[in-house]
Amino acid sequence: MCYLTNILSSKVYDVANDSPLELATKLSKRLGVEVWLKREDLQPVFSFKLRGAYNMMAKLKKEQLDRGVICSSAGNHAQGVALAAKKLGCNAVIAMPVTTPEIKWQSVKKLGATVVLVGDAYDETQAYAKKRAIEEGRIFIPPFDHPDVITGQGTVGMEIIRQMKGPLTAIFVPVGGGGLIAGIAAYVKRVAPEVKIIGVEPSDANAMALSLHHGQRVILDKVGGFADGVAVKEVGEETFRLCKELVDGVVLVSHDAICASTRDVFEEKRCILEPAGALALAGAEAYCKFYGLKGDNVVAITSGANMDFDKLTVVTELAKVGRQPEAVIATVMPEGPGSLN
Repeated sequence: MCYLTNILSSKVYDVANDSPLELATKLSKRLGVEVWLKREDLQPVFSFKLRGAYNMMAKLKKEQLDRGVICSSAGNHAQGVALAAKKLGCNAVIAMPVTTPEIKWQSVKKLGATVVLVGDAYDETQAYAKKRAIEEGRIFIPPFDHPDVITGQGTVGMEIIRQMKGPLTAIFVPVGGGGLIAGIAAYVKRVAPEVKIIGVEPSDANAMALSLHHGQRVILDKVGGFADGVAVKEVGEETFRLCKELVDGVVLVSHDAICASTRDVFEEKRCILEPAGALALAGAEAYCKFYGLKGDNVVAITSGANMDFDKLTVVTELAKVGRQPEAVIATVMPEGPGSLN
């Protein structure tokens, strides 16, 4: 109940838009269900992440804001924190891995934040940010595992319930650390418990699915980086607690399916989503086909559009495989002299 009341009183609309819920007419006709897209890719930073970042930062005391904030992120969370800091008039330091594409750290820098490129892997970057937070007295803004961040993301669920006029069967949510799905579930299951909340993960970044299966948080040995916005080795403690109680299941999808859904959204809306942004739609299609849904209303959250331009070639090629006009043929051979012959 505390999440419900906090979501209802959230101040995220100081920076976030009430994003539209749009019918995907071509996809709906092909699948035989009404597929609605919750367009979080239309936010000022092209991602839902500013909701959670701003909600947490807006609750900080003046003396805390005066000391500044810091976060570690490779992309969307960084832009959310930077925009929130600009709105609230506080200093922000954003730690990003040295491998972060220039377009992403330049976007953060343009919002007025100080960018520090440190660490080859995200774990090193996060360790640096937390250490510097202690040394300088800054407030560390986590990307997902904090009640205020979860509350901010939960406003997406509040909007869906308000915008959806007819009966709703399921909401499909991309899952990384679990902040978005935990927030949506916390709201929706309180006001419309009949609506299924289904998470969607790439098959090579499935920390939430494994954690729910084993009943405890699982740390992945390695995680695929194709959908970098959800490439998380371990889900949050609070997000897992909520998901374990409220989420109805998780769908796993391939890179091919993600790319095919990216193409579907482009053909519908002339918008290019990042892989994590098309993830929920890929899961919605797989779920509807598997369970043979017909005539139902389902919502897929298009969570972000911060696509690296260099990745477009890969997405275009894999989309053809995902929609099956083309196939990739592979073979395995022993590694030894003469095996190629």
